[in-house]
Amino acid sequence: MGAESNGSLKCLSEIPEIKFTKLFINGKFVDSISGKTFETIDPRTGEVIAKIAEGDKEDVDLAVKAAREAFDCGPWPRLPGSARGKIMMKFAELIDENAEELATLDCIDAGKLFDWGKKVDIPSAAETLRYFAGAAGKIHGETLKMSSEHQGYTLREPIGVVGHIIPWNFPSTMFLMKVSPALAAGCTMVVKPAEQTPLSALYYAHLAKLAGIPNGVINVITGFGPTAGAAISSHMDIDKVSFTGSTEVGRLVMQAAAMSNLKPVSLELGGKSPLIIFDDANIDKATDLALLGILFNKGEICVAGSRVFVQEGIYDEFVKKLTEKAKTWVVGDPFDPKVRQGPQVDKKQFDRILSYIEHGKREGATLLTGGKPCGHKGYYIEPTIFTDVKDDMVIAKEEIFGPVMSLMKFKTVEEAIKRANATKYGLAAGIVTNNLNIANTVSRSIRAGVIWINCYFAFDNDCPYGGYKSSGFGRDLGKQGLDQYLQVKAVVTPVYDSPWL
Repeated sequence: MGAESNGSLKCLSEIPEIKFTKLFINGKFVDSISGKTFETIDPRTGEVIAKIAEGDKEDVDLAVKAAREAFDCGPWPRLPGSARGKIMMKFAELIDENAEELATLDCIDAGKLFDWGKKVDIPSAAETLRYFAGAAGKIHGETLKMSSEHQGYTLREPIGVVGHIIPWNFPSTMFLMKVSPALAAGCTMVVKPAEQTPLSALYYAHLAKLAGIPNGVINVITGFGPTAGAAISSHMDIDKVSFTGSTEVGRLVMQAAAMSNLKPVSLELGGKSPLIIFDDANIDKATDLALLGILFNKGEICVAGSRVFVQEGIYDEFVKKLTEKAKTWVVGDPFDPKVRQGPQVDKKQFDRILSYIEHGKREGATLLTGGKPCGHKGYYIEPTIFTDVKDDMVIAKEEIFGPVMSLMKFKTVEEAIKRANATKYGLAAGIVTNNLNIANTVSRSIRAGVIWINCYFAFDNDCPYGGYKSSGFGRDLGKQGLDQYLQVKAVVTPVYDSPWL
């Protein structure tokens, strides 16, 4: 099992008062129309942090009305891109100034590591905002060379009112990954954070207002997927939906969008990503990448390297080294700087992961290490590694979304490619080799949206990110991340008596 931390920890009583618990509509924090609230829970203890306003269809209607008014009549889409970018830069500065409080909110709400949040997650989210702030003034169409006696050009126009439905595993990262390009494009929006992790989204709404983003441009509706999320997906006055979450819910979002006003959707969905390690790999580096790939963020990451394929020549040595390192992985309170893995986000996810571990045992996989809860309270699970895993086992096919690795042996490059592709998902893959020919062949053969060679989780604002197959479609980040919030309009006029076409 992973080592448990006994360090000095922040108590719940030391957590600062939660400032924002209401819906954010048209620049104001307001109660839900029904007056209903729901509890958000600290996964370290299972105790209630705060009661949050529970938004429903009627609240979504108000938020969409505000966003529509801000888009149709407000200044945001009509500002020069550079002016939007300047306000977005101010928003980023405020995020940096409040990084500690934001990291605290994600820590107590999602079980994320506080030090990592303060030093990496929150600053990186602010950098995403800056990246798209820089792009806001560089949105250009094209001049068209037409074959008839006409001249033409294209305009890139904001798509309109956007609905963002974001997941619980990276509350800050996903909020800014969705909101930033939409702001740059000149869109207005309604954001629904996951019901498990509403706190930081409300704080970002507060900071956006302080930065000078006009009322109605960003609205935040906290609530549940079957009510608030469904209302966003099916709303007749929302022009686009961007969703990150499970494949099952992604289908419902797409269906609702089609059955309403045929709004376009972008979906970043589940994954069962392979990490393929070849005989020539450095064992130390490979085991580090394998552990990082499945244990980072307690395995609650859609691109987790949950299927690890190791070539037979180094398999035994790899297993030995991997086991040694897994036993030193420290699990405990995410405020403790020595800890590398905090609690799962809630009891439902905790129980789901443990049930998959039991599946693995029943199907005949060998439990190499871990497999049990740890700690006396909260939702902590030991780093878990299975060997002797077959491709048709449940733990090798289904997304677990937890610290559970399936470790498998292979012989040839062709076998590795075939088995890596034997999944309904296609979000990411990793390759560890020093052979350039193998790296090129395998990276071009795997059907996935991002391939990392001799690295993992190498995200960057310039690098588009999204899936193949049941992992969804559309791209976040990079130029493609901005394009999905823009419409292309062609403008054509006749040309008379021109000496050339």
